[in-house]
Amino acid sequence: MYQRLSSGLVPLAPALIKRRLRQGKEDPARVGERRGLSDDVRPHGPLVWIHGASVGEVLAAAALVQRLRDLNLRILLTSGTVTSAAVVAKRFPPDVIHQYVPYDSPRYVARFLDHWQPSLALFIESDLWPNLILAGAARRVPMVLINGRMSPRSFPRWRRVQGTISALLSKFDICLAQSKTDAERFAALGSQNVVTTGNLKLDVPGPPADPAKLERLMAVTRGRPIIVAASTHPGEDEMLISAHRTLAGFFPSLLTVIVPRHPDRGASISGLITAAGLKGGQRSREELPTAATDIYVADTMGELGLFYRLSPIVFMGKSLAGHGGQNPIEAIKLGAAVVHGPHVANFTELYEALDKSGGARVAETQEALVKQLGQLLADPAVCETVHQAGAGVVERLGGALDRTLVALEPYLLQLRLEMGAANA
Repeated sequence: MYQRLSSGLVPLAPALIKRRLRQGKEDPARVGERRGLSDDVRPHGPLVWIHGASVGEVLAAAALVQRLRDLNLRILLTSGTVTSAAVVAKRFPPDVIHQYVPYDSPRYVARFLDHWQPSLALFIESDLWPNLILAGAARRVPMVLINGRMSPRSFPRWRRVQGTISALLSKFDICLAQSKTDAERFAALGSQNVVTTGNLKLDVPGPPADPAKLERLMAVTRGRPIIVAASTHPGEDEMLISAHRTLAGFFPSLLTVIVPRHPDRGASISGLITAAGLKGGQRSREELPTAATDIYVADTMGELGLFYRLSPIVFMGKSLAGHGGQNPIEAIKLGAAVVHGPHVANFTELYEALDKSGGARVAETQEALVKQLGQLLADPAVCETVHQAGAGVVERLGGALDRTLVALEPYLLQLRLEMGAANA
């Protein structure tokens, strides 16, 4: 039924693309890739295809991509968002080929696979497109689910269509799960061969920062206590603005930096700051914080590494507004003490380990947020203790990259044999 429906909707694709172009969700120069078309040439020899939904999944594969390149394997990386394409262009080597994943229509998927003819397919986490998976299996492409995650929200939904998800998961040779809980959920949904390898995000290095931009920011903020609120979502900005007003009564030179998860919200957040009677600044307008700036809105792409290095205190967004939390690993790796809200279902086991060890502070309410941030601002020694505990947890839970490569070794060995035969 899904295959018939997705085939029948092909005539509507131009209208869908036009709408998404207006919303800024498609790259006008590359919309053909959504229909399985490409101007890029497939490289000679084995090609490893890695697919992730968006920025988080793509970044999770960064260290794995490097290890595969060290084996002289060529990489095709697909994702579905404009932001993820920008991250690939900025943070991955130029020989990594990025393509937008085709819309999940049999016709578009067939074009994509005809052109790229992948030797091995690695799907990250849980972005499972039926036509993409079924067509890959029909062509006998070895497929592996890596860094597999099944959220508490998705699991019961998939249980209601057990036959469908079982049919899809059975097409993967092996499922490499982030945690024991994820492994149990994948097995319950029909995965035949499940191995717990850990979370690849724990092995990803901290994001880079432009040294000149960092020095300039540090110069204009030197001597001020700073809080960075990373990847915020609607509903959280108001709480952070209110928290800033309270904390500024105790720390008069306090600067709060809000980095919205979606940069296009920058103007609306600036409006909230002005309405609260505070002085703001907006990075997308090429403004820098001044001595009078209370809250600085960093509404640009790819600069989190810059702001993580600017402050020893980071609030992780998407955790007060009830959306499941954001990944705190990069902030911890770059020296931050992390504060988060109660809604962290996307990273349950990681945050449980951090909270239990004192490697993060949880704020259940607005009042608790002020208290936790205030304690860290007041005592740098406490701030450093929280960071060191968090760094210890990240180090202890790492190693997923090596375990993933061990599980992939039979496939990689076959590719190296094919590469040697082709060279000969």
